[in-house]
Amino acid sequence: MKLYVGNLSYQTTENDLEDLFSQHGTVREVALMMDRMTGRSRGFAFVTMGSATEGQSAIDSLNGKDLGGRNLTINEARPREERSGGGGGGGGFKRFDQRSNRSSFSRSHR
Repeated sequence: MKLYVGNLSYQTTENDLEDLFSQHGTVREVALMMDRMTGRSRGFAFVTMGSATEGQSAIDSLNGKDLGGRNLTINEARPREERSGGGGGGGGFKRFDQRSNRSSFSRSHR
């Protein structure tokens, strides 16, 4: 069972989470989400427990408990939502219109 763990202190490590959750069963994976720009924790993680029973035990025991001065938010992780691929379109390219002496946007489907 994959769990969402929120409201984490920025000082919390994956080892801290593994130690805490292993009290409730087998911890298969801990993934602490990090900010790409700063390298700092984003304040949440995902913990995968060995079974649904172990995951529910961790939720029941740890949700709302203090870790590093913050009350944890723990629940079953939801599946990732599908993201649409690609960026926005439109805009065309910018060109200078000599007749009006100003820039204009041109689209290829004129």
